[in-house]
Parts: sequence; C-alpha cells; structure tokens
Amino acid sequence: MIFDRLIVCGDSFSEGMTDEIIDGKYRGWADRVADGMAQANPNFTYVNLAVRGKLVGQVIVDQLPQAQKFITGKNTLVTFHAGANDAIRPNYKPELVLPVYREAVHALAATGATIMLFTVLERTGNTGKTADIWASRFHAFNVNVRQVAKEVGAIIADANEESFFSDRRFLAFDRLHLNPLGHDRVAQAVLEKLGLPSNSSWRDPLPPAGKTPWFKSKATSALWFLTFALPWLWRRLRGKSSGDGRFPKYPEPTAWPISN
Repeated sequence: MIFDRLIVCGDSFSEGMTDEIIDGKYRGWADRVADGMAQANPNFTYVNLAVRGKLVGQVIVDQLPQAQKFITGKNTLVTFHAGANDAIRPNYKPELVLPVYREAVHALAATGATIMLFTVLERTGNTGKTADIWASRFHAFNVNVRQVAKEVGAIIADANEESFFSDRRFLAFDRLHLNPLGHDRVAQAVLEKLGLPSNSSWRDPLPPAGKTPWFKSKATSALWFLTFALPWLWRRLRGKSSGDGRFPKYPEPTAWPISN
C-alpha cells in the first residue's frame, strides 16, 4: 500500500532518542521511515506526536485526540508504542496498563487507519536483577501487544524475533535508547514490513565485539551511573519526567521531506 500519511504516537523510542540530531531534533527511526514513504508518494505528509518519558495514559490523553484528527482512512499509517515507561516504574501495575493499551489501540483501529504496533525488546544485553525484572515485565507486555494486534489486524514489528538486536552496540551510552545504528536497523525493518525499499542487510549481526579491559568497563559503568541512572532515580523521587514541558517535534501534518 502507498500511504498518504504517517502518524507516530509514543514515547522516546518514537521521538527518536538518541539518534543523530538534525535541525535541533533527534532524527529517529520514524523520520527515516518517513523518508522512505515520501519517496513512494510525492503528496506524503508526516506527523510525529511522540514525546520522551510519557506513560501510556499520557500518550492516550495528549496524543490520541490529535492523531485521530489527522487520520484520513486506511491510507494513513498510525504507529503506536507506549507502555514501556510504565513497565520500568517500581509501582508498575500491569492489570491497569495492559487493558488501557488495548482500549487505545482499538480506538485507533476504529478510525479505519492502518495500525502498526511494536513489542518491547526483552533483552538488551544488560544483566543483573533489574534487567531480569524488566525482561519479565516486558515479556508479559509483549504477549498483550501481540494479542491486541491480532484483534485489530495491526501490523506488528517484533524486535524479539531477531536475536541480534540484543547487542548492546545498538544502544546509546545511556544503555536504554537506540543509537543511530539501532534506529537505522529499526527503520529498515519497518520499511520491509511495509513492502517499501529497504536495506536487506539490516538483519546482519555485527562482527564479534572485542573484549573490554576491566578498568575501562568499570569506569564506563561508574560514568553511566552518574550521568544517567542517578538523574533518572532523582526524577522518579520527585515525580518528574524527562518529557515535562516538551512538545512533539511535528505536531501537524508536515510535507516530507522538509524543504530547506
């Protein structure tokens, strides 16, 4: 199908953290997919409502009404990725989050748009008790995503089908968000799902990684804790989010690519 419009809803994954920055904005996999979709349709427009740090309830309240205004039927592709930030919170309640996610997707599907959903990568190469807890929560979350996708006939992009995505070299220094290489891989996978031209080498694993010296590994971990983990914990204690006060990068249908 040749799509007229791409509408992106979600959190930091869909905003594009921490890809290369272009014109003051993270590029991200969604911008890269928009590039490919625009080549297939000169009248293509792009909307990206995603904002980092948002919980599923916030995505639903802030982004879904906007998305629904811009949907014109099945030739509009809406991507929805929300709930991962809920799952990593200490007070996560899946019995509340999962039904809300389902209702949101059904509401989007009722508009007649084509829907794409994403699972959460269960293993990102991180180890330890916290990584195990998150993997367990993400697994249950993904079961729900797959079931909802079946209910509404959504396209599903499932990173867990490709084991190489667990390579930490696809992550930025914060160990949470994708780096440019990771965003490009996701974009190529999505383009392939849509039947659009893509780089078929996106499935190729990276060459074996060299062994990191013990001292460098410990120093990197210490710097990571001070730079990312500690601020994250401090925000949680204060009830703050990295997305507070931020706005979507493309809140209105935007002719794509943007002409300079």
